[in-house]
Amino acid sequence: MKTLTSPADINDPDICWSAVLARDPAADGRFYYSVKTTGVYCRPSCPSRRPNRKNVRFHGSRAEAERAGFRPCQRCRPDEPALAERQAVTITAICRHIETADEIPMLAELASRTGMSPYHFHRVFKSVTGLTPKAYAAAHRAGRLRSELERSGSVTGAIYDAGYNSNGRFYEESQRVLGMTPSRYRAGGADTEIRFALGVCSLGSILVAMSPRGVCAIFLGDDPETLVRDLQDRFPKARLVGGDSDFERLVAQVVGFVETAALGLDLPLDIRGTAFQQRVWQALREIPFGTQVSYSEIARRIGVPKAVRAVAGACAANTLAVAIPCHRVVRTDGDLSGYRWGIARKAELLRRESER
Repeated sequence: MKTLTSPADINDPDICWSAVLARDPAADGRFYYSVKTTGVYCRPSCPSRRPNRKNVRFHGSRAEAERAGFRPCQRCRPDEPALAERQAVTITAICRHIETADEIPMLAELASRTGMSPYHFHRVFKSVTGLTPKAYAAAHRAGRLRSELERSGSVTGAIYDAGYNSNGRFYEESQRVLGMTPSRYRAGGADTEIRFALGVCSLGSILVAMSPRGVCAIFLGDDPETLVRDLQDRFPKARLVGGDSDFERLVAQVVGFVETAALGLDLPLDIRGTAFQQRVWQALREIPFGTQVSYSEIARRIGVPKAVRAVAGACAANTLAVAIPCHRVVRTDGDLSGYRWGIARKAELLRRESER
């Protein structure tokens, strides 16, 4: 069955009809269809009985359908915001509430603000943001803590200002939240050991680094020394330790993954970023092997369709090449756009995936 993959596809009646047959919500807003025998126009996802194909016309906008003399369907209400848009607005408001709350709100309290059941709210929140409400709140609080530790003269003050109501509760989570103790974090990661090693793959030089939490960097480039400097810049006060023979075997495993990404990488990852970056990166990890999506599609999937530039920025901030597959994101017109490790490497990765 044909599917919508680019803006030009709305001019192909067969592709549009396939979306109507599938009641594809991803096609909503991209086109509308009208039914001659009923005089109404609908969204592609309309739950009404499917019309006879010979009575259907496709329209690029609501205005076009209405100029042709059709009225809005009373079931899918195409003249009102789509359900996904309404949910995105609701969840955005909940995110702002979480971000300003002194403590992480309970699931039942958040759900009551939306009029949804806790189960339904949990499912909708995750579909919009890519994170559970608890994970979103924890990521935001961790971001606040990092900012407070960099700004505050007191570790204790930073902990309370970030929303932790006791030192004990925070220190139970500090290793997971920061990857190190708060005092070491304030010192720029001083005394934190990060093992690394350099290797060679078909894409050039590769650097793999690992913190106590997992693989924290996979860099690609032409110059090994530049890769090491990049690692030093990312962890300016950490203790960088060259890997031993056991660690070099791990590097070999990562190189094998870069060469054949379809096999997957069975290693823990130390993924650090803002709540927004983590939402983007999680969406990237869900892109199937051999598939390409646009920056605007990723923005739509995480519930912020206008944040295309911010999505591109999150892709550029990714330090785990291939493990977080930002190479699978392209511009709407199919142009490869940029890539942290060089556009030629992006093209090669996509070529390999297309051939498997």
